[in-house]
Amino acid sequence: MSHTPRKSRTARNKVLTGCGALLALVAVGACTGTETTKDGKPAAAASAKTDAGASGGSSGGAQSGQPDAQPSAQSSQKPAEEKKAAIRGSGTFQVPGDVKPGTYRTTGNKDLGCYWERAKDSNAELESIIANDNVTGASYVTIEATDKIFKSSGCKDWEAVDPKAADAAPKTEFSGEGGMYKVGSDIAPGTYKSTGLAEGAAGCYWERSKSADHELDSIIANENPEGPAVVTISAKDAYFKTTGCATWKKS
Repeated sequence: MSHTPRKSRTARNKVLTGCGALLALVAVGACTGTETTKDGKPAAAASAKTDAGASGGSSGGAQSGQPDAQPSAQSSQKPAEEKKAAIRGSGTFQVPGDVKPGTYRTTGNKDLGCYWERAKDSNAELESIIANDNVTGASYVTIEATDKIFKSSGCKDWEAVDPKAADAAPKTEFSGEGGMYKVGSDIAPGTYKSTGLAEGAAGCYWERSKSADHELDSIIANENPEGPAVVTISAKDAYFKTTGCATWKKS
C-alpha cells in the first residue's frame, strides 16, 4: 500500500553536532535512522593488496655437476591497487574545493554512529542544513554542485560510486537493518516480505526513494509497519532504505 511521503519519529529528532540538542518536527511513527532536511547533529574502505610472487623449483632430473634448473615461469600478477577513500569518514569539507559533487557510499556503520550532513553554507546553523541522516549499515548520498559544505561524523570512509552502474547479481534477500540499498545493483526489484521488527529494535521503517539527495521530495513511499510488512520495490526506484526491520525476502 502506497503512503504519502513522511518521516519517522527518530528521523525527525536529530542530534546537533556535539551539542546534544534536539529539534523535533512532525513525528510519523517509531523507527530508527532516517533522513531529515531541517534538523541535525552534526573508515576506511581499503582493499587488501594481493601479494604477487614467483613460484618455481629445481628440476627433478638434473645431472650431477649441472646447476639447478631455474623456475620455468614467473607470475605476472601485479599487486591490486589499494582503494583510496574519496571522503574521510569524519570531517567538514567544502564543495567543490575539498569534495567534488557526485554520489558517494559508506558501508559497515553500526548503531547509528555515523552522521552526515549537506549544507548550503558554513554557518553551522539549523537553517543551513539541506539534508542529513544518521546511518546504520550503508548509506548513499548525492552531493549537489550547489552544496557548499559536506559534513561527516563517525562514519566509515566514503567512496565515489556511479549511480547508473548495475550489478549482474543483485540480492533477493537482505538485512532489514542494512541501511540503504541501490535498486538494480545491491538488491533486485520485486515484492518483498519482512516479519516486522528486528529483534531488539524500537521500530521498523522502510522507504522507497527516487534519488540519494535525501530531501523530502525524493521519497516515493514509506511506512512504519507494526507487524509483518510487504513492499513492492519498482525497477524505476533508485534506492530502498530499511532500518529496524527483520530480513526482507523476495516473495
